[in-house]
Amino acid sequence: AEHLCNANGGAIPKTFSMVSVVIKQKITSHNIPPPAIIKMEIILLGANGQVGWELQRSLATLGKVKACDRLEANLENLDKIRTLVQVHRPEVIVNAAAYTAVDQAESEQEKAYQINAEAVAVLADEAKRINSWLIHYSTEYVFDGTKIDAYVETDETNPQSVYGKSKLQGEEEIKKSSCKYLIFRTSWVYSTHGANFPKHMIRLAKEQSQLKVVDDQVGAPTSAELIADVTSLCLHRITQNDASAQNMIGTYHITPAGETSWHGYTKFIF
Repeated sequence: AEHLCNANGGAIPKTFSMVSVVIKQKITSHNIPPPAIIKMEIILLGANGQVGWELQRSLATLGKVKACDRLEANLENLDKIRTLVQVHRPEVIVNAAAYTAVDQAESEQEKAYQINAEAVAVLADEAKRINSWLIHYSTEYVFDGTKIDAYVETDETNPQSVYGKSKLQGEEEIKKSSCKYLIFRTSWVYSTHGANFPKHMIRLAKEQSQLKVVDDQVGAPTSAELIADVTSLCLHRITQNDASAQNMIGTYHITPAGETSWHGYTKFIF
């Protein structure tokens, strides 16, 4: 279903036309941790993305962060990624880089899998080799969107798109490596930095007098700030309680509580 919107509404862009779902929040704290007693050596990939930009701030409380943009750490260059980890030997690898063009992935399958799966496998293998933690971000697209209630971590995955399948394979590569990892699935990410749905709607509203937005796709808009702060909080706990840190290994869903449709989201924006 679609609703007509005037200049106070917005339209769903093509990249958001796939089935979306609600991800249930498992970690609720949104506090920036105090400086860790044990300072970490951290490599951050995708530093200029929405989540990466916020991670530069939140991870700074934990130690020395080497923030790498696409020029320094292009996930299409697997040898360069491997060398980067081998040279710096960080205690934590935070991978906020990904191929995220959902619709375009259908015609760029090789590129999507190389960035979202093959490069992740390299990071996981290197993390295992040097006994470092790998923090990786995934998506609601690993599910098929047919569940009425919020998805939980134990729900069966069933991606319907190349993008979703490539992200799921990345998750599986991490688990197969037996490295220490945290996988955070999230949805509908927004921030003040980078391209996102709210900014797209605002731009369209300036260009068009009437827009259309679907109201039958439901999800949970999630701020990059929340994702970054939960990440640093988890890493802080790992440094403070090393004996039980192994118990934290796993896959977690990060979104705020509640849900909305794209149409409801657009109405809130304006």
